[in-house]
Amino acid sequence: MGEGRKIWRCARCDRELVAKKTIFTYMGLTLAHEVEACPGCGKVFVSREMAEGKMAETEQQLEDK
Repeated sequence: MGEGRKIWRCARCDRELVAKKTIFTYMGLTLAHEVEACPGCGKVFVSREMAEGKMAETEQQLEDK
């Protein structure tokens, strides 16, 4: 764990989240991105940085079209 990565755990299952390729759909378009997800229940975690950064930027680009 020397890389400084924060470890997140699922509130429901209390399992450590793992990176998982996840499909997102917005305005009829489908995008795949790797995010942290629970290996038990499958719930995904979208960090604040991702939501306010990359996702918000992509959303704006799609809406501008």
